Amino acid sequence: MRHAGEDELTVEGSDKADIRITDVIVHPLTQKLPQPTVTSWGRYTEVSIVLVEVRTDAGITGVGEALARFSPKAYTDLIETSLKPRLVGGNPTDIMAHWRTMRRALSGRSGGMLFEAIAGVDIALWDILGKIAGLPIHRLLGGVGRTEVPVYAASVNWGSDEFMDRELDRYLEKGFPRIKVKIANPVKEARRRIERLRKQAGDDIELCVDANWAYTLEEAVEVGRVLTDNAYFWFEEPLRPEDERGYEELHRRCATPLAAGESNFTLDQAMRLVENRTLSYLQPDVARAGGITETRRMAEFAAAHDVQYAPHIGMSGIVCETASVHLAAAMPNLRAMECETDSSPFKTAITGAAPGADRQKNGLLPVPTGPGLGIEIDWDAVKRLRAG
Repeated sequence: MRHAGEDELTVEGSDKADIRITDVIVHPLTQKLPQPTVTSWGRYTEVSIVLVEVRTDAGITGVGEALARFSPKAYTDLIETSLKPRLVGGNPTDIMAHWRTMRRALSGRSGGMLFEAIAGVDIALWDILGKIAGLPIHRLLGGVGRTEVPVYAASVNWGSDEFMDRELDRYLEKGFPRIKVKIANPVKEARRRIERLRKQAGDDIELCVDANWAYTLEEAVEVGRVLTDNAYFWFEEPLRPEDERGYEELHRRCATPLAAGESNFTLDQAMRLVENRTLSYLQPDVARAGGITETRRMAEFAAAHDVQYAPHIGMSGIVCETASVHLAAAMPNLRAMECETDSSPFKTAITGAAPGADRQKNGLLPVPTGPGLGIEIDWDAVKRLRAG
């Protein structure tokens, strides 16, 4: 369902150069996962996101997504009480000015709920800008001409041998040439699974692993050896994100390239490990890292230091996924984008666009061509998914 006048570039008496934000509407959504996700963190049976709808006096509406996996109502309150009053009446195309204003809504160091909330608004503002210009966001970002982006399947979840075998087979049958595997403790089991899955996949499939901070430094070194022996192309988040010295030491002792960044909210949190090239792959999540504006800065900073960009998606929705495709299409240092394969209604029910896992072919995902994000939201479906 469209709102009245949505996506019309002008209304009577309104000039595109003087569009104003009239409302910011927040939609907290929660869903039971069709299949529990199991990582070293634990077992997830439900997950949340927050959609942010920004309306203007020109009848143009933008939509964004905040990561907000838990307590979505808290994000709703933050956006409605602290961000919305700073936005209404402003020109939606002044994206950097709005970003800086929202940053000052709370004092203290950057991070946490505020930046995930800012992400939801920021993506919506880029969606509006694209609709005004009549261009997809990747063009506004100065794209490098990609019409498809490489993706990898996420993920083979941690579980029994039989369970992980079935997961891997499912992704192979879907034609993914790149697949991510979740690993956890005990280390002995992780090492055995790494070897087992490599044998099952064969040498032609690219495999990487995600540890979700499972290990101490010495454990990570031990796991890293078997990853190197089995030609895995990255070792993702083996240590706590705050343990930068640990990552630097692991880089010296582990030949498998290191990947991290989904836990970073801003560029300054990624700078050290990118500047010294401890990381080979930087993985910011657009729904966490302040939206398109800050994620773009992170990706471009990585490019300047010969570090590759690999967008994180996780258990997010179609808006996060689509915004990530636009960034992936535009950044020169792209390696591959995460492609979640769950059948979440956040990806399948709130828009007519099929999720990336259903549209990819041989690990390549088409880039949207419509203005803005290039998707239309079914607001009736959003209403049905709202958190109670």
